[in-house]
Amino acid sequence: MPSFDPAMLLRRVLHKDGRVIVLDKPPGIAVHKGAGYGDNLEAHFDQLRFGEAENPGLAHRLDKDTSGCLVLGRDKASLAELGKLFSQGRVDKVYWAIAAGDIAGASGSIDAPLMRRSADKRSWWMKADPAGDPSLTHWRVLGRADGLTWLELRPETGRTHQLRVHCAHIGHPIAGDAVYGGDRARSAARHLHLHARAIGLPQPGAAALAVTAPPPEHMQSLLAACGWSDERA
Repeated sequence: MPSFDPAMLLRRVLHKDGRVIVLDKPPGIAVHKGAGYGDNLEAHFDQLRFGEAENPGLAHRLDKDTSGCLVLGRDKASLAELGKLFSQGRVDKVYWAIAAGDIAGASGSIDAPLMRRSADKRSWWMKADPAGDPSLTHWRVLGRADGLTWLELRPETGRTHQLRVHCAHIGHPIAGDAVYGGDRARSAARHLHLHARAIGLPQPGAAALAVTAPPPEHMQSLLAACGWSDERA
């Protein structure tokens, strides 16, 4: 996967208005500093001021290797408002994933509480456990190929690594997920095939803001094998 070029950040803006920026996050870079991955998107947010006195801020997080719709607030008031929308579950989040194996059925839900694997707060690896926090993901099959399933995932909760753990929990890890998928996921793809496809944000006195991100280059070959085409982008 190519290294991140800060100069391309402006070209990855999917939407901009007075309170919100939606960015097409590239895979392979952490969203914030302190994640232990070196460079991060937040370090380059000065490019996204567009006349504001301060940098925009993260309204939520995406994993380092997840691509797609990332929401930023352009000032403190907007960030506080967006934070409430996310914490109250009022943001419509749609992900695409390529899962290992042929998942039975056309749609379903994964209701599996999640908790940290370790008591060490520096560790973010998660596991499904009845003693964990309630976690719910709805899934729908969009296409299939030999040994692969193209999924639409809609999380109702926003737990750390929720989609990755939930897919692994039902026996169909996301392709390229070396942490939760083991050899089966690694054999399916080199890089994580998880993409924040679309986001829907309620807006005061207006229709909801709906933004879609195109699938990243590294996912396109397996998506095409499962039936995706540029016309369906």
